[in-house]
Amino acid sequence: MKILVTGGAGFIGSYLVERLLKEGHTVLVLDNLSTGRMENLSRLGQQKNLVFKKGSVLNLPDLQPLVAECDQIYHLAAAVGVKLVVERPLDSFITNTQGTHNVLALAVAKKVPVLITSSSEAYGKNNKPPFKEDDDRVYGSVYNERWGYALSKTADEFLGLAYWRERQLPVVVVRLFNTVGPRQTGQYGMVIPRLVEQALKNQPMTVHGDGQQVRAFGYVEDVVDGMVKLMNNKKAYGELFNLGSPESITIKELALKIKAMTKSTSEIILVPYKEVYGPTFEDMLIRVPDISKAKQFVGYQPKFSLDQILASIIKSYKQ
Repeated sequence: MKILVTGGAGFIGSYLVERLLKEGHTVLVLDNLSTGRMENLSRLGQQKNLVFKKGSVLNLPDLQPLVAECDQIYHLAAAVGVKLVVERPLDSFITNTQGTHNVLALAVAKKVPVLITSSSEAYGKNNKPPFKEDDDRVYGSVYNERWGYALSKTADEFLGLAYWRERQLPVVVVRLFNTVGPRQTGQYGMVIPRLVEQALKNQPMTVHGDGQQVRAFGYVEDVVDGMVKLMNNKKAYGELFNLGSPESITIKELALKIKAMTKSTSEIILVPYKEVYGPTFEDMLIRVPDISKAKQFVGYQPKFSLDQILASIIKSYKQ
């Protein structure tokens, strides 16, 4: 097939592109390189079936020709990371909502199947894990930039499902829970790359808040496998799925684990949220997925444990 991946030069996108190329598809990548990096794609070597276009999903002339010639669309282009969302809330909201609407509006003419990547942030402050796809969302004040991001991802989900219900556009929505792996940068607030880099340099390891936040980290190759299988299962059209790992850990325990695995002499220090993200920031206590629906539909089951994931990331940083 000929497959379009928006945001294909990003961390997750580049793994997806690599997977699709190995399956023999021609892959069209649209990325404005605001957070994506050409190094993520250039490491794949010369690929005659890989076509890259620098452009934005907000710009219809960039997007329309690619949609017109593709058989599937994986829509990953979006605002990335807590740090970016807090610093640039307006750009983040518009990129997520308008970008997704542009993709869907163009895809509907030929009924091109679209997979939309949403986020566990959509659950907001719901603290009753593990989260199921139809659970309620609990959001905080409109003055908190983070909830704007959560609302924008929720809007993406509603748009996708509405296009399926009203226009019969094949749409699959996946909510990703802390996808991690080699090549991910800590530049935009991702916790594991930041802690690993600090530990390897024997610098203070910074844990935000009290460190009791509970998270579950999914390995990027597991997540990409789930995305591809769901996209190619027509029974998944019009459905929403959690993708990630149910194995959970507090951030302070994560820091201790990384310190031990790297044999680091780093001190672990707690940094108040307001010093990192400003006075209006609010965090979620817990985010752990129930992945039984994806397992039921496509046999989704993470193959990599947290220890294996961390070992892989530490090795890549050393290299």
